[in-house]
Amino acid sequence: MTDAAHPTRSHGRFPYSALPDRPVFDWPDGKRLAVYVALNVECFSFGEGDGAQLAPKGGEPDVLNASWREWGNRVGVWRLRDLADELELPLAVLLNSAAYRDCPGLAEAFRARGDEIVGHGRTNAERQGTLGEAAERALIREASDLYRRHEGSLPAGWLGPWISESATTPDLLAEEGYGYLLDWMHDDQPVWMRTRGGKPILSVPYSHEINDIPAVTTRLVSGPDFARMVSDQFHEMLAASRRAPLVMSIALHPYLVGQPHRLRPLREALHEIAARRDEIWLTRPGEIARAFGEIAPFED
Repeated sequence: MTDAAHPTRSHGRFPYSALPDRPVFDWPDGKRLAVYVALNVECFSFGEGDGAQLAPKGGEPDVLNASWREWGNRVGVWRLRDLADELELPLAVLLNSAAYRDCPGLAEAFRARGDEIVGHGRTNAERQGTLGEAAERALIREASDLYRRHEGSLPAGWLGPWISESATTPDLLAEEGYGYLLDWMHDDQPVWMRTRGGKPILSVPYSHEINDIPAVTTRLVSGPDFARMVSDQFHEMLAASRRAPLVMSIALHPYLVGQPHRLRPLREALHEIAARRDEIWLTRPGEIARAFGEIAPFED
C-alpha cells in the first residue's frame, strides 16, 4: 500500500537494514567470506517455450538455440564437473526436475560428489511468476515430489526458473517446506523474509551480476572478461569481508561457460579462488542457510 507520506509500495517481506549497522559475526572456522558456485542444470521444450538464445530466434522449431542449450547437458556440464573435481570445489546444483527424466545419470553424478541439489522448478521453458496461485502451487508440488522421490527428501532451497516470482511465491515455498530461496539479490548477507503463514523463509544471496546468462547473452561479455569479473568480485569482497561477513555466489550455466573458449579463462579464475580456500569458506547455499539460522535466528 502507498499513501502521501509513503508513496512507494513495499513488498512487506523485510525491513530496510544498512550493512554497516548490523552485528558483525564470523562464518564457520572464523571465516568472513562465504563463496559458493551454483551450477544451473536446465531443461527446455523443443519447439516451444522460453530459453536463452545464442542467436535471434528464427521461428520454431528453433534448432540453433535448442541444440546449443542441449549441448550443455550432454557435454558442457561434464567438463564443469571435471573442473570441480580438479579444484575440489563443492557445488550447488540448481536442477530442473525434468532433468531426472531427460538426462539420466546426470543428477546421480553430482549426488555422488556430495553436491547439494537445489530446487529449480520443472523446466526453464516456463516462468512460475506468470501463473495463478493454484497453478503455481501445482508446479512447485510437482517438482518437489520428484525431488523427494529421487533425492530422498525435499531440497532445502529453491531458485525459480528465470528468477520469476509471483506476489505469493515465498509463501508457497515456505508452505511446501523450503527453508531458503535464491531469487532475491538485494543484499550480500542472508535476510529473513516474512510469509503469510508466519513461517519465515531465508533469502540467500544469488548474484545477478556474477552470472553468465546476463553477462554473456545480454551484455555480450567475452569469456576472459567474465572470468575477470569473477576474479575482481572475489578480491573486492574478500577485502570488504574484513568489516562484515559476506556471501559471494558464482552462477554458471553449462551451455555457456562449459564452452571451451569460456571454460579456459573461468578455470583460471576458479583456481585463483580455490587457492585461497584457507581464507574463505568454500561452501554451498544450504550450509550458509543453516549457519546463518544458528548465528541469527529469525525474530519478527
